[in-house]
Amino acid sequence: MKDLARRFPQNPLLIPKDLCPSADGLQVICLLNPGVFTYLGKTWLLVRVAESIKQVEGWAFIPALNDQGKLEIIEVPLNDPELIATDARVFNYQGLDYLTTVSHLRLLSSTDGINFREEEGFPGIFGKGRLERYGIEDCRVTFLEDLYYLTYTAVSDNGVGVGLQTTRNWKDFERKGMILPPHNKDVAIFEEKINGKYYALHRPSSKDIGGNYIWLAESPDALHWGNHQCLIKSRPGMWDSGRVGAGAAPIKTDQGWLEIYHGATAENRYCLGAFLLDLDNPAIVLTRSIEPIMVPTENYELSGFFGFVVFTNGHIVRGDELTIYYGAADEFVCGATFSIREILESLNR
Repeated sequence: MKDLARRFPQNPLLIPKDLCPSADGLQVICLLNPGVFTYLGKTWLLVRVAESIKQVEGWAFIPALNDQGKLEIIEVPLNDPELIATDARVFNYQGLDYLTTVSHLRLLSSTDGINFREEEGFPGIFGKGRLERYGIEDCRVTFLEDLYYLTYTAVSDNGVGVGLQTTRNWKDFERKGMILPPHNKDVAIFEEKINGKYYALHRPSSKDIGGNYIWLAESPDALHWGNHQCLIKSRPGMWDSGRVGAGAAPIKTDQGWLEIYHGATAENRYCLGAFLLDLDNPAIVLTRSIEPIMVPTENYELSGFFGFVVFTNGHIVRGDELTIYYGAADEFVCGATFSIREILESLNR
């Protein structure tokens, strides 16, 4: 099936060897799912950088941050009967889950939207404290009333929750703490208040009942969230049958709030789709993709740290052109353009 994406011929734009490790003894394993924004006339990516200790044959090294944000390593023989290491992303040791990597966020800028580099004076953002012990991941960036809101996944042995930081200059950050407790992720704050309230999409999850669905919440201050409503569910037998989650902030169009989201099957094939929300009452879903607007087809999307994945939480809008920056195969950062008109037309078929 042909999708609606016009992939950059320069893809992948960033690969792990393009960035230096954050400390001696670490290696960059993969680059994932950047938040995207414009600042100082440039396009910026807030890339998730996943790192680990250089591996030694016969051993598993489990990385985690202590309360001071310093990396500590648990060393376990691969033949330890209490170690389950069948998933490239997660170790289970002595009944507890650990990530195989620890992630932080790295800032890169570009004047052409294709060639990105780190700039001196713009530091990376690292996990801090017990609730970010396994790192921070997949940041969405919202610009609202001259303030940038950074919502990201905070991972620890307590579970997966949502952290918030704000900044005006990308050098000084104010930590707001965890705004949604485990298990929750994929938070995208709207870039405009509606009837005086902040709105956000989010994704609570449960292993026991229900599923990984997209919800809507509202807030008086972007810190305290309530009036939660379920919007988008996974659909049996379809490309988003396993789980769904929001991408970046919804895009305001004359037809409604357009949201690009990811959907996955039970076999972990990730595609992108779209849905449309009412402008005045975003709890009303007007229409939704039957077929995905982007599917993993290129070699760099099919093969990598975790293949058959296209995943986005960042974009730039310029008129009808939507430029999506996305993670491919959980290892590479890529770009593609779409026509907003074409996406809307695909929803109306």
